[in-house]
Amino acid sequence: MLRESYARWMYRWETRLTTRDENRVVRPLEWGFDWIEPFLQANGFQAVIPAPESVRDDAAAEAAIVRINQLLIRHSDKFFGYERPTDFRLEERHPELFPTNVRPETLAQDAAIKQQAAEGKIPRAQFLRFTSPERTPYPENDLVNARWYPAPEHKDRTRPRQAIVVLPQWNADAFSHNALCAIFNRMGISALRLSKPYHDIRRPSELERSDYAVSANIGRTISACRQAVVDIRCCLDWLEEQGYEQFGVLGTSLGSCYAFLASAHDKRLRVNAFNHASTSFGDVVWAGQSTRHIRQALEEASLTQPRLRELWSAISPVSYYDRVASAEAGGPQKRTLVVYAEYDLTFPREYSLQVLEAFQRVGLNFEPRVLPCGHYTTGETPYKYIDGWYMGSFVYRAFKALRQEKAAAALSASVADVAEEEALTR
Repeated sequence: MLRESYARWMYRWETRLTTRDENRVVRPLEWGFDWIEPFLQANGFQAVIPAPESVRDDAAAEAAIVRINQLLIRHSDKFFGYERPTDFRLEERHPELFPTNVRPETLAQDAAIKQQAAEGKIPRAQFLRFTSPERTPYPENDLVNARWYPAPEHKDRTRPRQAIVVLPQWNADAFSHNALCAIFNRMGISALRLSKPYHDIRRPSELERSDYAVSANIGRTISACRQAVVDIRCCLDWLEEQGYEQFGVLGTSLGSCYAFLASAHDKRLRVNAFNHASTSFGDVVWAGQSTRHIRQALEEASLTQPRLRELWSAISPVSYYDRVASAEAGGPQKRTLVVYAEYDLTFPREYSLQVLEAFQRVGLNFEPRVLPCGHYTTGETPYKYIDGWYMGSFVYRAFKALRQEKAAAALSASVADVAEEEALTR
């Protein structure tokens, strides 16, 4: 009885939080072939590009998008591959909020932060900037932005330098997850808090929200996902240039999807924290409460959930579970945290449980943690502290294990060298 009352209370609270923003826009379905064609052309996949006349036929266009997804999954190394940027640089500026809602309290907070910056009361911060390998029609979106939180140099010079890339949720403002980065610094772990495509400073001026990251434009959503994944991998490139050796990624909600896809295609990511996880991109968009405006557009175009699942299969974690398992079987094992919420109306619980079942089936090394709240209520007291503990303690233990692993390997190599030397002197 008490559990049922708590569930009803939580669902009411979650619904209030997901419906308080009134600036969600219903945009009509677009197939978005123009967003995928540059990649297909550059990689010799012209055969799957539909003729202009067929694009005007919805059935033919849908079939073409499905074929493209199947091709992208088969060639995912190329799809999530990239040319290393050559314009990495650090930029100093005052942090800004870049809110995605127009609630009075948020606008007041934004104004206060700007005023404090103008008065010099907020210190300047460092941001990694570079040009994304995935280009779009929006120059501001293509200039990647990641706030840099370098950890102090450790007194033990033999300690491997460790860093993590952090990706907040969809429509996050520029301050979201910054506190986590500061916590990681206290653990001796540096952090890059990455602005996802179309988010905060990367958001085109025509938008109030980060709508172009996930929308009823099928091709643009695929492009945004590819851009996010290659941006994560480029961040690792820069960190390597700075002398970092061991890497992790932490993603929340949409950031969790991006983080998984990056880890599935980059063996450098040994520590993985997926905060709210799901299986299929299309299932979440269709069934989630916070994407109801996108579903409305899709339903108006007579799409269904199973068909949408196929249209976004190339950017769905479920398409790459076996890939991760195969990579772990032949190389270093990843350490993974999966957090889900018992009363989630945005990443429905049934899909999160499917993630756990799939990870168990393919033999991945992971830790499951469940929150007694929903998706949006994760950011509320006391649940944000529970979630922070889950993520912080896992990241601490996982990176500590990597350090121990390296030390053990060095010791083993040293013993082998001594044994070899003794054998040669006999």
